[in-house]
Amino acid sequence: MSSRRPYVESPVIMATVRLVAPFVLTYGIFVTLHGASSPGGGFQGGVIAAAVIVMLSFAYGIDLTWEWIDKRVLVGLVGGGVALFGAIALGAVLFGGQFLEVGVYPIPEPDKYGIELVEVGIGMTVAGVVTSLFFTLARGAMPPVGEDGESGRDDEGTAATDGGTFSSEAPGSEGTGGDRPVRDGPDAPEGGDRA
Repeated sequence: MSSRRPYVESPVIMATVRLVAPFVLTYGIFVTLHGASSPGGGFQGGVIAAAVIVMLSFAYGIDLTWEWIDKRVLVGLVGGGVALFGAIALGAVLFGGQFLEVGVYPIPEPDKYGIELVEVGIGMTVAGVVTSLFFTLARGAMPPVGEDGESGRDDEGTAATDGGTFSSEAPGSEGTGGDRPVRDGPDAPEGGDRA
């Protein structure tokens, strides 16, 4: 028996995320692009955009969402954001200005569009990094999976490393449905120890 409860899909959460996700992503882009003229910016917009992926993970499961995401997109977001920021910042030096002095660009309203491009670069980087960190932390908490799909547990459900596991049912009680975990293993007292 596994020590983790299996993921159960909720039609309510799935429908809500499906409905809300496009609006949250649009708001994240809005916050990123209007950071120069109103509260917000690339960092806030990037985190809001990454929250869409987190919502999808809660609705459809972390593993399914991780398989669905193209890893090249995450690398492209982070690398592209850093490259865009660096190009805007260093490009100003080529036009005779200082680092990140966007007013020297020979375009109409260089301050406005230069800052917006910098915010887009920051937003891309933050969205990619926050999404990657979420999956790294979430998948790091999961039990290691072997090559054959096994979760590192033997046939009796006891962990191979700690000699005991927590289960939701008492040993020998077929389907009692206890809601508190019961500890069984070599160091547990007779009949299991309520945790």
